[in-house]
Amino acid sequence: MNALEALIRAEIAKAGPLPLERYMALCLGHPEHGYYMAKPAIGAAGDFTTAPEVSQMFGEIVGAVLAHGWQAMGSPAPVRLVELGPGRATLMLDMLRTFKVLPALIEAVDIHLVETSPRLRAAQAYRLNEAGVSATWHDSIDTVPAGPMLLVANEFFDALPIRQRVMRGGEWRDVMVAIGPGDKLAFVDGPAVPAEDIPDGLRDAAEGTVLEDCPAASDIAGRIGARLATDPGLALIVDYGYREPAHGDSLQALRGKTFADPLDAPGEADLTAHVDFAALAKAATATGAAAFGPITQGSFLSALGIGLRAERLRASGAAAQDLTLALERLTGAGAMGTLFKVLALASPGMAPPPPYEDR
Repeated sequence: MNALEALIRAEIAKAGPLPLERYMALCLGHPEHGYYMAKPAIGAAGDFTTAPEVSQMFGEIVGAVLAHGWQAMGSPAPVRLVELGPGRATLMLDMLRTFKVLPALIEAVDIHLVETSPRLRAAQAYRLNEAGVSATWHDSIDTVPAGPMLLVANEFFDALPIRQRVMRGGEWRDVMVAIGPGDKLAFVDGPAVPAEDIPDGLRDAAEGTVLEDCPAASDIAGRIGARLATDPGLALIVDYGYREPAHGDSLQALRGKTFADPLDAPGEADLTAHVDFAALAKAATATGAAAFGPITQGSFLSALGIGLRAERLRASGAAAQDLTLALERLTGAGAMGTLFKVLALASPGMAPPPPYEDR
């Protein structure tokens, strides 16, 4: 039993079974023992690899879309360049390299990183300092200064704590974490959920059906939408998930790029769940933003010329095999290309950014 599991057991002993949302929050964000506080492991040698770590091509294309958005906004200066969950700052550095084709944009950007992990902040600061880039860190988007904004969130929303409800005996019940058989942590059925909290078409779902939602994700999307309604801006959200509300258990744990039991060794594995893009779009548009998509990551990158970019990198001497593997991983139907989606949010009245113009 590790230290975090001991704390979780103590909380269960005092207050009873924990809602899954609370369990995930402790596993990921406990100030001392949470995964992102004590053991964030991103990249080739870590627990998971994000698209920016696969190839520079991803960040270059995302940066090109944001640069187009900046021009569509009238090239304001300054413009807040905001990233939620910046990882190792790889995406930020790739975007900034792309921005160099527009010297006025490089001069205009004011970088703000929303990151709660002290370890990741230190890693981001080290890499940005090496590149001569200055930035300001925030615990939430709320403290980013007002003004025109370009925002990106890549694999940020999937790591926010979710709720799960399960159909049992004709009633929907919250999924909780308790002490189960063999004195091990176990998922158990909790209190009944009011019928009005369940979407109309699923109130009479089959026994064992699981529903997920993420109040934290909707709240943040709503805040982004409100910001875009007030100040001109463009936001790109990239993550794995589904376009429309769906049901099923998508909670997973990754340790060393291998699936693990989410209840085993709390805080030592990355816990994630599929993102409901329809819920994000609904929350953002409810507070004033316009939403475009989502579309698959494969179609997003392909429409914006990732194939041509790969050819140019090959011509410049980059390893052809590495580029082929990266291209397949980012755009392939059996890899990130279909599972991952890209949602664009913009200020009302802005034209759809590429490649959403004809969709």
